[in-house]
Amino acid sequence: MANKGILIVAVSQRASLPPATFELVTAGRRLADTLKEPLAAVVLSEKAAALAEDLAACGVDKVYAVEHPSLANFIGPVHAQAAAAVALKEGFGKVLLVSNVAGRALAGQLAVRLKAGLAADVCEILPDGKVLRPYFSGNLIASVEFKSPVAVMALAPMSFPRAEAGAAKGTVVPVAFDPGSPKIQFVSYQPEAANEIDLGGAERIVSGGRGLQSEEGFKPLRALAQLLGAAVGASRAAVDSGWIAYRSQVGLTGRSVRPKLYIAVGISGQIQHLAGMSSSGTIVAINTDKDCPLMQMASIAVVADYNEFIPLVIDEVKKRKGSTAVAA
Repeated sequence: MANKGILIVAVSQRASLPPATFELVTAGRRLADTLKEPLAAVVLSEKAAALAEDLAACGVDKVYAVEHPSLANFIGPVHAQAAAAVALKEGFGKVLLVSNVAGRALAGQLAVRLKAGLAADVCEILPDGKVLRPYFSGNLIASVEFKSPVAVMALAPMSFPRAEAGAAKGTVVPVAFDPGSPKIQFVSYQPEAANEIDLGGAERIVSGGRGLQSEEGFKPLRALAQLLGAAVGASRAAVDSGWIAYRSQVGLTGRSVRPKLYIAVGISGQIQHLAGMSSSGTIVAINTDKDCPLMQMASIAVVADYNEFIPLVIDEVKKRKGSTAVAA
């Protein structure tokens, strides 16, 4: 029997699904409509039943809810076992995951279990079944063709719009799961302490690059970000220099973002950074080099020394916020 249908694999250790999961629904629905095949999803979680309803409300035809205590925390082999069981039993031909740390780890293990082809960091799915993905830090875009009957694709976050509730509601099917005696055991999880706004869902981001010249250079950016209610981001050069934590890195090797406002300070705009933020709404670039790539693509380009310009912006924002408070 030929493998048919698209299966979204959704993993969650929290009370809600990661936002990028709903981007998979958009990509999966487009592919399903093109191929005239059904779209399904499998939710792997300790609370899968409730989370499955969220996907069903977004137009997924059928959602398999695999609920078990062993899925409370991500353990690659256990999650791969649960997802592969559904994919093999139902004979799905295409499997979609989010291309994040857990998703890429799971995609590789699923590809082995399903004897499938694998492509990670996919940014586009073509009508003929081929996919596009970046290579060499985004300097090249490769077209990948699958020769195997089953294809596993890990889609780069922010590559597709988020699906919203309101489409025809699908059905939720509970699935029993017995992990047996896995060789890997979860020990503990210690979240990184951070009081900053998360990059992934931020509507405003202030990012710094090599032009800041030191860790001290991020202080005025943090002050501006706090006033704007923005997250603080960075280029790979700033992260590699040790001026800011990796969690703030924007780009192909960091986070892909799509804020309404992206302020880039001292960032020249290497291709891998542009690939992670080019979908932003309004892009403001502040740099002394008027010819750098990011200044050329920016909505607003300011040729200035950030040490002089950012304090002026901070003062103006404070004035405007103050006048708004008085008027209220």
